[in-house]
Amino acid sequence: MYTIAFLSQKGGAGKTTLATCVARQLQLEGEDVILVDSDPQGSARDWRAASDKDTVVVVGVDRPTLDKDIKTLSNNGKRWVVVDGAPRSEQMTVSTIKAADIVLIPVQPSPYDVWAAEDLVSIVRARQEVTDGKPKAAFLISRAIKRTELGKEVVGALEDFELPVFVAKTTQLVTYPKSASIGSTPMDTEPDGNAAKEIRAIVAELRQMLQQK
Repeated sequence: MYTIAFLSQKGGAGKTTLATCVARQLQLEGEDVILVDSDPQGSARDWRAASDKDTVVVVGVDRPTLDKDIKTLSNNGKRWVVVDGAPRSEQMTVSTIKAADIVLIPVQPSPYDVWAAEDLVSIVRARQEVTDGKPKAAFLISRAIKRTELGKEVVGALEDFELPVFVAKTTQLVTYPKSASIGSTPMDTEPDGNAAKEIRAIVAELRQMLQQK
């Protein structure tokens, strides 16, 4: 079983959008996947409730025993678990990091997002030091604005944290909130559009990261 956690200590980073879209894309690729919503705000659960179609199963686990609770999903035969992490809760963050194979940290092209990532990276590093590098972790640029230099500037600033930055990213596209409002994703509403292509690229890079030693 693979556990992929989207974590951010700052709201509005696109964490839930990425978690729901990546989970759905994995499902479309034939994977048995479940989405765990550990954010007390319950945005991923709201997304699922807005859908009238058979899509990704979402369960709520908003207590700091996530690393133990996820093991039951493995026993139930789930191959992939995607976690929409809880912001501003150190106990939940630590529990999620313990459970994860990969932690993806969404960062908008803003200095505020870069500054907010510092504490989260420290928690990830502390865990890696006692587990021989597990979980793997990387930054993922979210809601980049096309035809600006902001994305490049943020990538440069993130280099100080010594974590890789995904090449794939999401950009500011109305398709994301439009599809989310009906409990769907760009891969369902506009499968040939740019947003769907962005998510497929993220999942492809995610698979590559899992294969790396």
